[in-house]
Amino acid sequence: MRLIIIGTLNGQIGAATRIALQRGAKVSQVEDIDQALNTLRAGRGADLAMIDVSLDVKHLVESLKAERINLPVVACGIGNDARAAVAAIRAGAKEYLPLPPEADLIAAVLEAVAEESHQLLFRDPAMGQVVKLAEQIAPSGASVMITGESGTGKEVMAHFIHARSPRAERPFVSVNCAAIPDTLLESELFGHEKGAFTGAVARRLGKFEEANGGTLLLDEISEMDIRLQAKLLRAIQEREIDRIGGSKPVKVDIRVIATSNRNLADEVAKGNFREDLLFRLNVVNLKLPPLRQRPADIELLATHFVKKYAEVNGVPERPLSPATLEALKQAPWRGNVRELENTMHRAVLLALGPQIEIGDIRLPDGSALADALGRPSPDGVATGDGAAAAPNLVGRTVADVERDLIIDTLKHCLGNRTHAANILGISIRTLRNKLKQYSDEGLAVPAANEGTRATA
Repeated sequence: MRLIIIGTLNGQIGAATRIALQRGAKVSQVEDIDQALNTLRAGRGADLAMIDVSLDVKHLVESLKAERINLPVVACGIGNDARAAVAAIRAGAKEYLPLPPEADLIAAVLEAVAEESHQLLFRDPAMGQVVKLAEQIAPSGASVMITGESGTGKEVMAHFIHARSPRAERPFVSVNCAAIPDTLLESELFGHEKGAFTGAVARRLGKFEEANGGTLLLDEISEMDIRLQAKLLRAIQEREIDRIGGSKPVKVDIRVIATSNRNLADEVAKGNFREDLLFRLNVVNLKLPPLRQRPADIELLATHFVKKYAEVNGVPERPLSPATLEALKQAPWRGNVRELENTMHRAVLLALGPQIEIGDIRLPDGSALADALGRPSPDGVATGDGAAAAPNLVGRTVADVERDLIIDTLKHCLGNRTHAANILGISIRTLRNKLKQYSDEGLAVPAANEGTRATA
C-alpha cells in the first residue's frame, strides 16, 4: 500500500504517518496539491491519497481525472465537522476521516483500499490447480497471460503472482487497456514530455516507468489498437521505452502480466492481435475457470461477501440458509465473482429475517433468483421455469425497465439514495444523474435522502 498525504493536517501529520507506517503502508507527504500532482506525474505512484480538508479537494479530484490518474481520495479534518465532511464527499472524496487519527480507523481505510479487492479466496479443486501453477511460476521473471471470462478474478490473480515474486516490495501498476481511448493509451503507457501534444501541460512518466523494478499489469490487452501493439512489443523485448516527444529511450526493468477475456489465437487469425506479441506475452498461461465450474468457491465467496457487506453497512451478519446456498450453486453466474459479490451486497441490505433466504436474492435486473431457478417463492407458490417473468418485459425498452427498477428500489429504501445505489450496484453519482434525468422528463421521483455520513 502506497499512501500520499497532502497538507500539514494542522500538526496531525506525524501521528497519521506513524499509524499508517505501523500498518505496513509506504508513506510520502507533500505540502499542497501541485506538489502532489508533480509527485504522481514523476512516476512515484500511490494507491490512496489523504488530503487536508482545508485544501481544495474538488481541484485535486478534477485534476486527477483530467490527467487520468486513478487514485481514491480520502479527506481529513480536525474533529467531526459535518459540513466539511459533506463538502468533501460532494467534491469527490471517497470518505472523510476525522482527526486526531484513530489507529483502527486508519487501518480500516487502508484495508478497504488494499486488502479486500486483492484477496484470493478459493476452495474448489478446479481453482486450486490454477493457484498451484501460479505459485510455481511466481518467483520467475516470465511474462504471464491470464485468461478467463469477465469477473473471474484475473486482476486478483495478477496481484497474487506479484506478491509471491521477488518484486513484491516494488510497485504493482495496472493499466486497463479497454478503459482508455486509443489516442491516450500510448501516453498512459510510455509517458510524454511537456508540450508533446495539446494538453500535455507537464512532463509525465508513463506506467512502464512507474512500474520500474516491479510488475506491470496490462488488463484486457486484447482491446489495444494493433498499431500500438508494435511499440509495446519493442518495449517488452528491448526493456526500454520512448516517451512521446522524448529525445532518447529510457531503460525499464519490469515483469509484464497481461489479461484477456477473449481467445487471442482467434484475434490473431482475425488480424486484430499481433502473433509475435502473443508469443512474447504468453510464456505461461493461466486460464481461470468460470464461477459456475467452481461450486465449492461459490459458498466460500458468498459467505465472505455477506460478512464484508454486513460490516460495511452496519447491519447484522445473517447466515445464508441451506436452501439459499443450494440455489446459489445452481445459478449460472454469467458475471462470475463480480456478479456474485454485487448479489450478496443486495441480499445483505434486503434481508430482514434471521437468515438470508432465497427470496432475498435479487438478480441485477431486479428479478428474484427463485424465479430464474423455478424455486418456490416465500409464500410457497412455485414460480415456474424462469420464463414466467419474461412476458412482463418483452416489448419494453431497456431504458424503461431500468427506470422502473431504479425508482422502485429508491421507494423500497424510503428515499435513501446511498442505500438504493448499493442495492443497484451503481455509484451515488450515477443514481443522482439518472434521477435528475427522470425529473427533467416530468416523472415523479421520491424525495432525496442521500444518507451521506462522516466516518466516526
